[in-house]
Amino acid sequence: MIWRSWDLNLKVRLFGELITHTFFWMYFPFMAIYFSDTFGKDVAGLLLMVPPLLGMLSNLFGGYLADRVGRRFTMLLSLCTSTVMFALFAFSPSPWIDYIAFIGIGIAGALYWPASSAMVADLTTEDDRRIVFATFYTAMNIGVVAGPVLGSVFFVHYRPQLLMFCTLVELLFAITVFFLIKETLPEHVRQEKAKERFSLIQQFQSYAIIFRDKAFALYIGAGILIAIGFMQLDIYMALYVKEHVMQQALFSWGNWTYSVGGTSAFGWLMALNGFLVVLFTLPVTRWFENWSDRNSLVISSILFGVGLFLMAFTTNIWLLFGCMAILTFGELMRTPVAQSFISKYSPEDARGQYMGASSLQFSIGRFIAPLTIGLSQWLAPVGVFSVVLGLTLVSAYLYIILFRMIGAEEASKSS
Repeated sequence: MIWRSWDLNLKVRLFGELITHTFFWMYFPFMAIYFSDTFGKDVAGLLLMVPPLLGMLSNLFGGYLADRVGRRFTMLLSLCTSTVMFALFAFSPSPWIDYIAFIGIGIAGALYWPASSAMVADLTTEDDRRIVFATFYTAMNIGVVAGPVLGSVFFVHYRPQLLMFCTLVELLFAITVFFLIKETLPEHVRQEKAKERFSLIQQFQSYAIIFRDKAFALYIGAGILIAIGFMQLDIYMALYVKEHVMQQALFSWGNWTYSVGGTSAFGWLMALNGFLVVLFTLPVTRWFENWSDRNSLVISSILFGVGLFLMAFTTNIWLLFGCMAILTFGELMRTPVAQSFISKYSPEDARGQYMGASSLQFSIGRFIAPLTIGLSQWLAPVGVFSVVLGLTLVSAYLYIILFRMIGAEEASKSS
């Protein structure tokens, strides 16, 4: 799909999400370290489980709103909420207010993504969705290149000023969405939904119907396991690098040496992840566009788990870069396929809700993932990373079962 032929909605959101994600990655990767230093590891592990739990409900509610009142309204509600929460974070007088603001930002983000993904699906054809989703994923991850490196300076030394800039960026994006983005919820769907009485009971009944779809429930289960592994980049891997990767030379020239270690080494690892995503998302998507969804999801789960597991055996920054390259390649294979799979699988009149339900895999994964912080009190790094590898391998096996089930259902329908 040629960029010039894109709808204005997609172009505006592509640039807006690129900028907001740059600022997001300047603070988010350091929150596990910040709360661990402030409250202690055990308390931080428990505290970090709460935002994803609330995010699960927000995902479901965001999908419901996206299908009932529209994608645009839901996105505006999210951006206005995040603006207020970033302002609260910026002027916070205590770590507990920081934590409340962090929860609020997570809730706002969980509201946004079902509507955002549904809008992309509304405006693209099935053939173009992998490339469009891959382009959005690339834009989101441009911020991952510079964000962690800049955040290792600005979040530590200039946190209030950084958060004030985040507030301003969210506010400007909300204004842009208000004036330039048009609603994409199909009119006939909106008219049908308008006849229904708004009810939380009805909302959860509609989701109950979705989760009775065995294939979709299995997809969510596999996604939760891989999400637990993916979230370790910001949780256990952050602590592992901080505690075990000592100061060492990253570059040297004659008598000049640039050293990294601890938090700065983590920032460089996350920057490499983002750099590889930016450079290779679209090429990898094109290389594997003829691969089946099944093979892409299975291989990506295995690569991601293996890349994380190998980190347990080294503290050398360049070997850690190699591990990050392996797991990032798995990430690049998975993301566009996972997003386009739900677009194909979901019916048009429930697309937002399916997107919201699909987002649960990340919310539940984020809810469970901080347990590795507590687990690290009892296990050596190789033990913790072995547990994560086991989860990703089980995820790969569940994807195999899922596509066997889908194939059997399609065969029975055709017969």
